[in-house]
Amino acid sequence: MLGQKLGSVSDLAVEQVERRVRRLCQRFAANLPFHGWHHVHFVRTKAGSFARANGADPAVVETAALVHDLNYIVRRNSDAAEGRDVRMRILAKSGVDEPVAEWIDRIVVEAEMRTRHRDISIEAQALSDADTLFKALPVTPVMLAHRYLSENGITLSQLANKIVGEQRGKHDEGFYFYSAEAKSMYSHWATANLELWQCVVEALDDPSVGELLDAVQ
Repeated sequence: MLGQKLGSVSDLAVEQVERRVRRLCQRFAANLPFHGWHHVHFVRTKAGSFARANGADPAVVETAALVHDLNYIVRRNSDAAEGRDVRMRILAKSGVDEPVAEWIDRIVVEAEMRTRHRDISIEAQALSDADTLFKALPVTPVMLAHRYLSENGITLSQLANKIVGEQRGKHDEGFYFYSAEAKSMYSHWATANLELWQCVVEALDDPSVGELLDAVQ
């Protein structure tokens, strides 16, 4: 009902947002080895699919996906809310009506892993499932985790504790993913991923592991 009152995003506006975000990602590519265009494009594609399945407005959700990580351009290792000013400027320049832009900003903040809960809106659910899937992909810890460390200036221990601390409870309480499709297809990936990171937390308590990492870094 809220989406019906606020309106949607035209195809042209979505294209304009995509063009501007892609240009920013290219401009700041050296600072975005994890949250760059490859991540944005993946989340946008999956979020649109989840939106079409759960009854959310795909154009609104895809636009939210395009602008959801602009905070990492503003400041490394920051929360989604810190990208608001850049997000709102891009949406305005792309022809998105202000009430819809405000709605999109709320969706982005609502979907954030650290603070999301069981009863978020269906738009935030679609965005969250797409972003969460990127985190749970089996290739992410193998191919991309080191990029996250570099981008955000944190240690392996900090990352492992962040992942377990923010994600384990949501997994155990049954809303790691919201859509039935995502739960059916990807929950085993999420479980394996969280088990891996729990093992990393435990391994880093071993002094010999610490010596090993010091030797190879």
